[in-house]
Amino acid sequence: MDISNAKPIGIIDKSLFDRYFKKYPPEISEFTFTNLFIWKEYYNFSFTEHKNHLIIFSKSYLNKWKKPQSDKRDVIYFLPPIGPMPDKIIFELFENLNNIEIHRVPEPIINQIRESETLTNFSLEFFDDRDNWDYVYNKQDLISLAGNKYRQKRRWLNKFIEQYNYEFNIITEELIDKARKLQIEWCDKNECQSNEDLLEEQKAIDEAFDNYIKLNLKGGILCVDGKCVGYTLGEMLNNETVVIHIEKAHIDYEGSYQAVNNLFLKNCCETANFINREQDLGIPGLRRAKESYKPHHMEKKSTIF
Repeated sequence: MDISNAKPIGIIDKSLFDRYFKKYPPEISEFTFTNLFIWKEYYNFSFTEHKNHLIIFSKSYLNKWKKPQSDKRDVIYFLPPIGPMPDKIIFELFENLNNIEIHRVPEPIINQIRESETLTNFSLEFFDDRDNWDYVYNKQDLISLAGNKYRQKRRWLNKFIEQYNYEFNIITEELIDKARKLQIEWCDKNECQSNEDLLEEQKAIDEAFDNYIKLNLKGGILCVDGKCVGYTLGEMLNNETVVIHIEKAHIDYEGSYQAVNNLFLKNCCETANFINREQDLGIPGLRRAKESYKPHHMEKKSTIF
């Protein structure tokens, strides 16, 4: 397999990626063009087509940001191939390339590989990547917040609704600057300048705002007395699932996170049944927050090396 003809991801490639995602609907949050595009500099992604599959990889990510799962050097980071037979292409990758790892591989593909007779020809290892499992929720649960398990969430939401003179809108081009202003305030409050991960996230968010219309993003903005206190950015992941890429709120406004989450789901993406709120990255506070919304299920992912 020759990957020397691969090229970086650009906005011009959206239609190609969208065709693949429409034909092979993804379940994992990594597989929207938006996610791949706005994080392209962080991962330094390249892509190529091979045997009716889209192959996405990075030669630098595991050297610059994360340690490889194996003990090897100069390991190439691959995402699972997108196409009709990703398991077979994964075997082909290991057969033809040295020092590679396939990350964020969803459970169905892992099961196909484990059950394949071809596996006996390889000495592959599988790592259960819990930090990158996606949290998937029933949309109606997050809208109604019914029952005892959501009692505290209802309290925070009701507190916001009762306490503030608020307005919620779907983000249009005219409202992007208001959301940007909150993002700057959020970054100042959370000292992004001294946190490399938050700085990289800020770059990704800037890309999302700069290309909001071209990416066909769906966003919601929550304002109190004309001041933006929360925003969220998402899109359809597949026919029945919305994926939330970014959600920020002003913690000085009590219940703002619960409010922007709830109001966005009430006003967007009517056809969706599920909400994918991406992974917790192994961050304890983020894990507690995501678990507190009681996921319907997790999209499990593994690394193959």
